[in-house]
Amino acid sequence: MKTKTLLSLLLIAVSSLSFAQSEYNLESSKIQWKGTKITNQSHTGTLKFKEAEIKIKNKIEVSGQFKVDMKTITNDDLSGEWKQKLEGHLKSDDFFSVDKHPEANLIIKKVNSQKENSYNLTGDLTIKGITHPIDFTLEVYDDKIKSILKFDRSKYDIQFGSGSFFENLGDNLIYDEINLEVILNKI
Repeated sequence: MKTKTLLSLLLIAVSSLSFAQSEYNLESSKIQWKGTKITNQSHTGTLKFKEAEIKIKNKIEVSGQFKVDMKTITNDDLSGEWKQKLEGHLKSDDFFSVDKHPEANLIIKKVNSQKENSYNLTGDLTIKGITHPIDFTLEVYDDKIKSILKFDRSKYDIQFGSGSFFENLGDNLIYDEINLEVILNKI
């Protein structure tokens, strides 16, 4: 009888622990970005994770930290010389100052609500050494984690073509909102 009771307590304890931190395949995981001009012309590209850690406990408590290697920023919709120029410009001080700030970070701070495999979260997003809160949704699947985030680049001192910093940009205005679609693949 004592063995059954002890076994039952052990099973309860184990089941209440983390929905385990899985190992992630950072090479196949990606962050797809999109920036858009006032003319509706847009550019897209990718970034790679440097580190990713997420823990889900009791299916309601979520914590995590993600580091993005800003040196991996690429453009997907151009080729040749124009692709190289845009990637260089995005890495420059006009945009992400990659030499000075080679990483961007996101730390999950709070769960706002939870539904089946979906979490509305608040985190601290740090870009160029500047941190602001961000709300986003995280969807957890058996083989991957997905999220869509939107951030205002002007809050991170990314000024180039921004109407928040310059007037009369006309067709050269680039919207401040940047869209990110994140796919973190489990091993």
